[in-house]
Formats: sequence, C-alpha cells, structure tokens
Amino acid sequence: MSDVSPEAESWPALPFADWRDTAATLHMWTQIVGKIRMTQSPWLNHSWHVTLYVTPCGITTGTIPHGERTFSIDFDFIAHQLRIHTCDGGDETIPLKSQDTADFYHAVVSTLDDLGYPVAINATPNEVEEAIPFPEDRVHNSYDADAANRFWRVLFQADRVFKEFRADFSGKASPVHFFWGSFDLAVTRFSGREAPDHPGGLPNMPLWVAQEAYSHEVSSAGFWPGSDAFPEPIFYSYAYPTPQGFSEASVAPNGAYWLDAMGEFVLPLDVVRTSGNPDESLLEFLRSTFDAAATLGDWDLGEYRRRHFPHGE
Repeated sequence: MSDVSPEAESWPALPFADWRDTAATLHMWTQIVGKIRMTQSPWLNHSWHVTLYVTPCGITTGTIPHGERTFSIDFDFIAHQLRIHTCDGGDETIPLKSQDTADFYHAVVSTLDDLGYPVAINATPNEVEEAIPFPEDRVHNSYDADAANRFWRVLFQADRVFKEFRADFSGKASPVHFFWGSFDLAVTRFSGREAPDHPGGLPNMPLWVAQEAYSHEVSSAGFWPGSDAFPEPIFYSYAYPTPQGFSEASVAPNGAYWLDAMGEFVLPLDVVRTSGNPDESLLEFLRSTFDAAATLGDWDLGEYRRRHFPHGE
C-alpha cells in the first residue's frame, strides 16, 4: 500500500535534479513557440500577448493571427507531440522526444512553411545567461516524457487554483498564463497606480520590456519549477514596488518563508502537495501574501471588492 496521500498523487513530485536537462530543453522549446505567437500578435500591455496557456493535455499558444487566417500550436504532454492546427484544416504533429533544439526549431519552422504559414522570429532566447541561437543549439536535447508530464500536471493543478484566486479580485488582473522567458505560470493583480521605473537587470531582456511590464504597482504570484541556482520547485509571491515591512509580514501556511535572494515569499511545492488540502494551502499562501502587499502598499481595495452573484442567474 502506498504511503502517499491521494492529494499528493494528484499533485506530483517534481524534484528539479531529476529533470534539470529536460527542463532546460523545454525552456528553449517553449521560447521558440512563444516567440512565434509574439511575432504574429498585436502588442498587449505587460507582454500579455506573448504568453502560453494551460490545457487539458499540455500548454497552448491559443489562436494566432496570420493575415486573414489563424493557427495554433499546442504542446501535448500526454501523447508527447507538438500539434499545429490551422483554420483551413491543416493539422500536423512533431514528436516530442530527445532531440537537439536546433532540429526542433527547424522542424517547427519547416512545418509552418509547408502549411503555408511562414513565420520568422528572433531566434535568440531571452532571460537566460547562455543565449545560444535556436538554429545552432546542440546543447539542449533532453526529453524525459514522464518528467514533462509531471510538470504539466503541476501546472494544471496550479492553474485551477490561481484562477480561483484571480476571481476574488474585480480590479485589473492578468490572465493566468505561462511566461516562456522566465518559465513560470503567473497571475498578477494591479493597484491602479503607476510604479517607479523598473531597474531591469534580467539577462537578454530589453530594459524597456521590463519597465513596461512593471509600469504600474503589482502583486504577482506564480509557480516556478526551479533552476541550477535554486533547485527546488516553488510557488512565489512578490510586490513591485516592494512595500516597507513586506518581508516581515506574517503569511500562511506553515512552510512559507521570505527568500531575500529573490525578494519574494516562497512556498515549496512539496509543502503544498503533501498537505492535507493542497488547494486550500495554496490559496492561503496566495491570499495572505496579497493581503500583506495590499495593506502595506496602501492599496485602495474598496472599489475592487468582488460582488458575488448566485450561480446560474
């Protein structure tokens, strides 16, 4: 008999060390697909036009315009295929398997060309220290299908809870979406007030992009799978600008803590997945950290209180 609770089974473990090479490869592959969406889409505030979205089998670009036609690109982490659909009946797949990023890039570009949907992108990755152009990348070539599936399973669980959290706020808030540059799922609330210019500092990201993203005060939360520098999957919550006293705020649940190196509160995935109620534990974290940011940041929440209506009316 397994000693792992049903909740922990539905929220799978994702030790970074077990899939670091696959994570690095998927980071590049999602950048390729995300840049295709970015290139073809009209600009939305805070780069909301570049993001990907969680689906019942993976992550997707959603609908992408191409002249008077449209297409979409989906990562399927059950069948382990990249699917490209077009509005005029095109339907092609590319296997998700261990392969050089250069080969994956050429397969995506050539498939779009064959379908009659050519797209040219800036083929250099963003927000990474070692930015190897995609057509030359023979370094990132790992694909562990089980790890990719577990990553997606954490994403769709987090996506559910983030959407519940988002629904509590009637002010300006982002969709729940996946940023391929930072490789995280995020949701952001806005106070409505302008913020000081962001100092930037992210590798291979133009300063103006960071400053436009943080043009207004925010409280942002998300899920990040970790990195070599911090090899632990975490939920996070931060505010920009950081209000005085935020790092000393009391937040829930037990296991959440302030991480000075990142300037944010974090809650390890393992704390959530092994708790008696993962949804409630994560909601406690999201709500308590937002309450601290909004209170200490002197947000005027009166106009953002959500009015609740009976379902079905």
